[in-house]
Amino acid sequence: MKESAELFKTLSVDKRIEIIELLKKEAMSVNSMAEALGITSSAVSQHLRVLKSAGLVRDERKGYWIYYSLDRDTLEKARERLNRVCTCGCQNKNASRKKCSGS
Repeated sequence: MKESAELFKTLSVDKRIEIIELLKKEAMSVNSMAEALGITSSAVSQHLRVLKSAGLVRDERKGYWIYYSLDRDTLEKARERLNRVCTCGCQNKNASRKKCSGS
């Protein structure tokens, strides 16, 4: 349970979600992400450090550059955990369109 809480805490920062969205499309360098997000390379590096520590991101050196990619298995585990937490039926497309109240 604590592991899930830490993972969701990691994902509670908007820029980290934006980084994940970028990495869903392709592996990218820090500079490319910084340009796409409109923030400094240093800020991207700090977010990547946290995401990598949580196991959500991998890195691979290609020559001079390091490219970051999404660890899709870890992200899938997070999705599965969230689905278990959400019991209001909002994940079921055939369920009524009520909003998830968290209770």
